[in-house]
Amino acid sequence: QVQLVESGGGLVQAGGSLRLSCAASGLIFSSYTMGWFRQAPGKEREFVASITWGGRNTYYADSVKGRFTMSKDNAKNTVYMQMNSLKPEDTAIYYCAADQFGLGDARVHKYDYWGQGTQVTVSS
Repeated sequence: QVQLVESGGGLVQAGGSLRLSCAASGLIFSSYTMGWFRQAPGKEREFVASITWGGRNTYYADSVKGRFTMSKDNAKNTVYMQMNSLKPEDTAIYYCAADQFGLGDARVHKYDYWGQGTQVTVSS
């Protein structure tokens, strides 16, 4: 079965950096567009970034543009998100998701598979 496993979350001070990873198995990874979403307590899940199946195009939410960078390694079946200049408002559970041959859509319902999430906490 398809599994997406996130790692790399943790506690960091404002201005610091983290790198999240999402390892995929059970699917033809090179055919999947991958997304990162996050959900803070009491809020809806929101789009953070996506990368198309071939790795050619990336898309970012305005709130993270210029601070976060997403990449995809099809040889390792893994996506990464480098998060720099972290802010307290970035605190959330971060989820990766997969959408076969997707266009990098920001809508939650477009993604077929989801990981369990990894907690990111940014202290002020």
